[in-house]
Amino acid sequence: MILAGGRATRLGGVPKPTLKYDGGTLLSHALEAARAAAAIVVVGPGDQGLQLPGSVLLAREEPAFAGPAAAIAAGLSALDAAGAGSPWTLVLACDMPKAAKGIGRLREALSANPGVEGAMAVSADGRKQPLLGIYSTAALAREVASAVQGSVLTNSSVFKLLARLNLLDVDVPAGSTDDVDTWEDAAVLGIDYDLEADVKSQEETLEDWCRILLQAFELEGVEIDINEVLAVAGVAAHSVVRPAAPLTTFIAGYAAGMARGIGQASDDASMKAALDLARKIAKEYSETGTDAG
Repeated sequence: MILAGGRATRLGGVPKPTLKYDGGTLLSHALEAARAAAAIVVVGPGDQGLQLPGSVLLAREEPAFAGPAAAIAAGLSALDAAGAGSPWTLVLACDMPKAAKGIGRLREALSANPGVEGAMAVSADGRKQPLLGIYSTAALAREVASAVQGSVLTNSSVFKLLARLNLLDVDVPAGSTDDVDTWEDAAVLGIDYDLEADVKSQEETLEDWCRILLQAFELEGVEIDINEVLAVAGVAAHSVVRPAAPLTTFIAGYAAGMARGIGQASDDASMKAALDLARKIAKEYSETGTDAG
């Protein structure tokens, strides 16, 4: 089971599975590390251009971005539905390109210690890494069922999910658990990514999409400050909740359109006033935690 569905917020949203390392993507290295498995499921979004062999299953946690514990539940469900169950399940994060060095050590530990419910990797500096582990499939399913019954699966930690299992802590070779959470981590591993080019590509795509939308709504003459709209969306997402971003910009745009329609102000003035007000209300909401109106 390869977990590949995080937000990658500290990477600016760049999908981890697509990052390149030593001639392949991080996902391809994870697939190679798990090649001896009877079946493989990748848990993550299917819209990231993931190149998966035909035999590999694809699943998604529910709701999306509900965390690795929910991803494990989704992976187990997909494997079970495909009739691909096995006594043991390897759980592997997709952003550890050297994990293969540790998997053999985990298997050896399990063979030498019958009766345990799994083995979890421990890095050279003593940190436990539950996303490089081999666990009893039945035990995982039992704990997932318990978490679902208690409504504590979404946004729960893997450590909490595994807390009741009888696990071995297994020292793995140095580097096995090295992962990519930040660009600094990527640089240490030698992962090269042209962030500037990616940002430019996003800007060009947004400008093109904005032009297409304006044409569709017969608003070709309207000037949209994309950066300002995104800035207000960011304030709303940070000050309220993430889904507040599109809702806030929609309402602000609607209000600006209404003001322009009745002749209160020009397009530019109406949009500026609406965005300024939305930004102000979002900040006040964050400060008070209550209705700012």
